[in-house]
Amino acid sequence: MTTDVIDAKDLVNADPVFGQMSFDDHEQIVFCNDKDTGLKAIIGIHNTVLGPALGGTRMWQYNSEWEALNDVLRLSRGMTFKSAITGLNLGGGKAVIIGDAKTQKTPELMRRFGEFVHSLSGRYITAEDVGMATEDMDTVREVTPFVTGISESKGGAGNPSPITAYGVFMGMKAAAKYKYGSDILEDKNVYVQGIGNVGEALVEHLVNEGAKVTIADISEERLEEVKAKYGVSIYRGNDIYSENMDIYAPCALGATVNDNTIDKLKADIVAGAANNQLADELKHGRILQDKGIVYAPDFLINAGGIINVYAELENYGRAEIMRKTENIYNTTLEIFENAKSNNVTTHNAALNIAKDRIETRKRENAK
Repeated sequence: MTTDVIDAKDLVNADPVFGQMSFDDHEQIVFCNDKDTGLKAIIGIHNTVLGPALGGTRMWQYNSEWEALNDVLRLSRGMTFKSAITGLNLGGGKAVIIGDAKTQKTPELMRRFGEFVHSLSGRYITAEDVGMATEDMDTVREVTPFVTGISESKGGAGNPSPITAYGVFMGMKAAAKYKYGSDILEDKNVYVQGIGNVGEALVEHLVNEGAKVTIADISEERLEEVKAKYGVSIYRGNDIYSENMDIYAPCALGATVNDNTIDKLKADIVAGAANNQLADELKHGRILQDKGIVYAPDFLINAGGIINVYAELENYGRAEIMRKTENIYNTTLEIFENAKSNNVTTHNAALNIAKDRIETRKRENAK
């Protein structure tokens, strides 16, 4: 499998699907369209060697269908490695719905999307992501059993965001242990970029530990709400990447570590909840390493959410969810040591372990 990706703007210069690097040997891509509800969605199933492809559904107003396709391919690929390195018997999948979640999402649209999910007969299991809420998964559940993250009152594991945030917090503490010799985050200057459900929960953990937290978000309303709730600072500048900070925590959309930002970045640690934080995994992973910036691989430390929803499939309780999520701390430290010993980036160290698990299972399945 290649680790290269391609920017959405470059897709017009490539073959539409199979020819783009983000395709990365996906097993199946499903384009979903329904005129009556206005549904336009794409489901990406990257790999099912370890089990059915599980990954959330994101609803976003993409600038183009190319951008949506690129996003779902990168996200579903990331889910493959997230499940593999976390030790879950799941493959990687993801879905995107093109549209404004605040104005275009309806119960009818969600049920129709659920019918498309159901048509895949369990090869893909959905959950919530950006633009989605637990009640949306409850609606999808009305038409298909192949959905997780439903309300606890309906027998589900509930909103995965707090568990995702806790896993990121564990990974961040492991990165601090590796960088500073102590995992105590008190008085560390942490910039959290993106304060949705996961970002806010991460802020709460950081504040409780005594970190100096600065938040950034495109929503002024959210900024003021979180500031009032936790007493944090709001970033009002125009170039967050040039700020002096100990830890940069990207918790919005991906690819914020890119050609335009990486040379300016002054943080000691990059550890956040966003998927696909490195625009170019090979290039930017190496630059971070050369700059002495510790990068906690996103698909490892943001795995708390999938651990949470996996509980619905394996019928384990809250105690086991928390145990598995807390173990992200130990796994992150192991990845750092592995990267150092083998002189590879932390991203590649994590990716290689995930790939090895998939290849081992593939050989076992072939016997």
